Amino acid sequence: MAHPKDARSRLLSASRWRWYEPLLWAVAFALPALLPGHALIVNEIAIVALFAVSLDLVLGYTGIVTLGHAAFLGFGAYCAALFAKFIHPDPLLGLAVGMAAATVLGAVCSVTILRGSDLTRLMVTLGVALLLLELANKLDWLTGGSDGLQGVMMGPLFGRFEFDLYGQTAAWYSLSVLLLLFALARRWVSSPWGATLMAVRDNPLRAAAIGISVPSRLAVVYTLAAGVAGAAGALLAQTTGFASLDVFALERSADAVLMLVIGGVGWLYGGVLGAVVFKLLHDIISGITPQYWTFWMGLFLVVLMLVGRERLSPARWFKGGQA
Repeated sequence: MAHPKDARSRLLSASRWRWYEPLLWAVAFALPALLPGHALIVNEIAIVALFAVSLDLVLGYTGIVTLGHAAFLGFGAYCAALFAKFIHPDPLLGLAVGMAAATVLGAVCSVTILRGSDLTRLMVTLGVALLLLELANKLDWLTGGSDGLQGVMMGPLFGRFEFDLYGQTAAWYSLSVLLLLFALARRWVSSPWGATLMAVRDNPLRAAAIGISVPSRLAVVYTLAAGVAGAAGALLAQTTGFASLDVFALERSADAVLMLVIGGVGWLYGGVLGAVVFKLLHDIISGITPQYWTFWMGLFLVVLMLVGRERLSPARWFKGGQA
């Protein structure tokens, strides 16, 4: 059995930032200024990366299989958009509202994932997303229905920085939120409490036998991950000025799963790396062959699985800095 001090040292080592990590984030923040014509794609990547990180918290760290994670993305998006349109256009207030609303929804829905098999959880989580999709469609007097919630105007960030058409302010805003929540999530999963999540993932019966409250761990991580997904949804609505029914779609959750397949589960950089590769491939391939981009994406995934992610991605270079 490992000595407690050795386990503590490993956790502390995993939570420390490696020398190259600030450089990577600095490059990301410099991209909207260096490549202003691509600021919008940087903003999209930051938002989907945050969504993928939120999914990794439940899938990679606790083994909760879900295809309905878009429920929290969409709920956060609509709450932030409605808040901006009818109450106050401040982006930070709207972000807090979207995140808080998704967190509450996650707490309510967490009871649905405490019992049953993986297939049961898969169907229940998908059902929640479909319920919210239909609810948003029926409440067209409030949400705009199938036309979406339009006319969402955001005020300047911190009262000074207007959201420009080129997307530079939006990109820096989304990157800042991604970095903040990524750092908090990393600190959390690298803590002793976070280490118990992996025990629950690997063997819930043994974890319960040594005194870990498995239901409470699952409920807490599901709730917090919902809040992070809600933040991604709020950013999506705020930076596009629009919220539509497709934020609840199955494809949103499936895309996040694909990002984790590409980047790797169980380490937070997997969501970020997967989002970068997925969005760039999507943008490049759809620009070349709009009709068949899904074929080439599927071929890439097949090759990735057959050859092995470690041979095709630099994940192994960074994984040492993540629990």
